[in-house]
Amino acid sequence: MNETIADVTARALWYIAAGQAELRDEPLGLPVPGMVRVRASHGAISRGTEALVANGRIPRSEFQRMRAPFMSGMFPFPVKYGYSTVGVVEAGSADLRGRTVFTLHPHQTLFDVPEAAAIPVPANVPARRAVLAANMETALNAVWDAGPGPLGRVAVVGAGVVGSLTGLLLRQLSSANVTLVDINPARATVASAFGLDFATPEQAPSECELVVHASASSVGLATALSLARDEGTILELSWYGNADVSVPLGGAFHSRRLRLVASQVGMIAPSHRKTWTHRRRLEKALSLLADDRLDVLLEAPVAFADLPARLPGIFAPASGILCQPIDYP
Repeated sequence: MNETIADVTARALWYIAAGQAELRDEPLGLPVPGMVRVRASHGAISRGTEALVANGRIPRSEFQRMRAPFMSGMFPFPVKYGYSTVGVVEAGSADLRGRTVFTLHPHQTLFDVPEAAAIPVPANVPARRAVLAANMETALNAVWDAGPGPLGRVAVVGAGVVGSLTGLLLRQLSSANVTLVDINPARATVASAFGLDFATPEQAPSECELVVHASASSVGLATALSLARDEGTILELSWYGNADVSVPLGGAFHSRRLRLVASQVGMIAPSHRKTWTHRRRLEKALSLLADDRLDVLLEAPVAFADLPARLPGIFAPASGILCQPIDYP
C-alpha cells in the first residue's frame, strides 16, 4: 500500500439535530487489506428517508433496522447517514483501482469500504446517473414483490423517484399499462419521458389489478386503495417514520377482498431470495441505469460544500425536487 495516502482527512456530512447538518473532518489512516479507498465524485440525497433522518423521525423501534451499511453515530443524532455515492477507487484492489464504483456509503469526500462493497459502474452508465442505483434497487425489489406478470392495468400513486422507477420497470418487465398518479401535474413530464400515462388523483384509472403506493401520505394511501379492483393488490412502498398513518380499512375494503402488501428493500423479495444476493441485485439495478430517459429524474447538482445550507430547501415538501445529485470537489 502506498503510504502517501496515509494520514489524510476527509469531509463528511453529519445530521446533528432536527433540521441541522454540518460537515465534519474524518481522519483516515492506511486502508487495511481487503479494503479499497474511494474518492467520491457524485452522490445523491434520498429525500424520503433522509428527510426523516434529518428531522429526527426514526422510531426508536427501528434504530437498528434503519442503520445504513456504513453509517456512523446513533439515531436520532448525531448521525452520518446516506447510501448513494459514486467515486473512483484510489487504492486497494488492483482489479478495482482506477475504476468508477457505486457504494452504499454516506456523503463523504473520501472513504474506505470492503472491496466487495464497491460495485463497478457499467461502462454504458454515466457516473452522475449511477447515483440512482439505490433507488433502482428498491424499485426492482418492488416489482419482484408485486409478483409475476403479465399485468393489465397498474397505477403508481406518488410519482417521486422510487414510484416513477417502479412504474417504468413494471412497464418494461410485465408489459402492463401503467399510470403514474400524482397531485403535482409537473410529474407528467416524467411519465411522458418513461412512456407511461399520467393522471391526477381525480382522473386516475380505477379497477387496477395492482396499485403501487409511494406517496408517503395517508391521503395517497386512501387513493391507492380506491383504485384497486376487487381482489386487487396494493403494494405499499412508502415509509412513514414515526408518523401516525390513517388507513381506511372500513367501507368496502374487506368485501372487495383487497390485499395490502408491504415492500422493503432491506430484504430480497421472497420470490427471488433463494437465487439472488444483495450484491447481484445491486449489480442488476446498476445495469438498468443504461437508459438516457432516467436523466429526467436528476436535478441540477449541488456542491458538497454547500449541502448543509441547501438541505432545508431540498427537503421542503413543496420543493418539487426528485433526485438531488451532489458534486464532490
